[in-house]
Amino acid sequence: MLSPGRTVSSRLLRPGSWILLRHGCEQRAASTLQKELIKKQELEKDELRPLYMDFQATTPMDPRVLDAMLPYQVNYYGNPHSRTHAYGWESENAMETARKQVADLIGADPREIIFTSGATESNNMAIKGVARFYQAKKRHVITTQTEHKCVLDSCRVLESEGFNVTYLPVQKNGLVDLELLEASIRPDTSLLSVMSVNNEIGVKQPIKEIGQICRAKGVFFHTDAAQAVGKIPINISDWKVDLMSISGHKIYGPKGVGALYVRRRPRVRLEPLQNGGGQERGLRSGTVPTPLAVGLGAACSIAQQELEYDHQRVSMLADRLVKKIMSGLPDVIMNGDPEKRYPGCINLSFAYVEGESLLMALKDVALSSGSACTSASLEPSYVLRAIGADEDLAHSSIRFGIGRFTTEEEVDYTAEKCIQQVSRLREMR
Repeated sequence: MLSPGRTVSSRLLRPGSWILLRHGCEQRAASTLQKELIKKQELEKDELRPLYMDFQATTPMDPRVLDAMLPYQVNYYGNPHSRTHAYGWESENAMETARKQVADLIGADPREIIFTSGATESNNMAIKGVARFYQAKKRHVITTQTEHKCVLDSCRVLESEGFNVTYLPVQKNGLVDLELLEASIRPDTSLLSVMSVNNEIGVKQPIKEIGQICRAKGVFFHTDAAQAVGKIPINISDWKVDLMSISGHKIYGPKGVGALYVRRRPRVRLEPLQNGGGQERGLRSGTVPTPLAVGLGAACSIAQQELEYDHQRVSMLADRLVKKIMSGLPDVIMNGDPEKRYPGCINLSFAYVEGESLLMALKDVALSSGSACTSASLEPSYVLRAIGADEDLAHSSIRFGIGRFTTEEEVDYTAEKCIQQVSRLREMR
């Protein structure tokens, strides 16, 4: 039993509030109750907010995106599907302009862009939609063990419906083995889904090569590109992708909007998840929220204009952060391939330090841990487990996210605080 006298706040946390943690994890993290009370306590403090270094979780909206959206929140409020008056026409024009802006960013035809509520819905639509449409002849789907949870859970739903799903392992660098992938394709394989950039360790999968394999084998290829669109150059034709998921809030756009690219030639057929008015080519019924669509379009347009500059700047800042931390601390390991990666997503493991403890020590920097915690147990991230990371190192991982608005001062401060706190925690062992 943990002692209240040793806790962060003995005033707030009474002995009756404590729960037993799994054996051997007492020093790894506080209970769920502790965490919730600590969060509440921190939020109630009249202090400056922590600096933001978690750009893989979400991004702040670019002010230019907000400027584009505001007129459609107040003045141009027509239903874009109303065809009998000017209010509908002006909203429809804005929606179609946004559709073209999204398409231009990835080299697609505007008619191939379907607006959704975000990448989770897009992933569900692509995986379940394709599998169910072609299930009469093909009942096999392939994905990898390091996909986003919404992809893995969609595949589990298909398994419950009688589909066969192959979850490909990845190599120690986080990349899929192309020979194993090709060998896993069967005559009844309808779809293969592999994410472009991993949200946790930042590795870039060989999407172009996977697309060529799928096209040669007659298998539809879906990629979750939520962490890639607007950050790395993408051309749908070069990649030979049939379906691609896009998220608005990962590219400095609004939350609650995303898109699904669905190739028209060769045509990809989907069974819709929701039915109704037949909007979005009958694939996603429901009124398209014009302000959100406009925001996504504006975010894509800005990303297209500034992609090269953003990538160079993020690369410089990421290199600065890694060099400072690794030169100031021994026993620091970068998870994932050091070269084939998006530089703005850095996942480091600090030997001899628990990631949750380090996050609490770095409370003035908004970061995330590679460890996934539940109320009753503490398990390392399934992504880190998949790349074969040692359990202790997996528990000691921290993800640093760098983006468009990150400054050199923020990077330097984060590195210095990280060095200071890791050294302190190691001395306490």
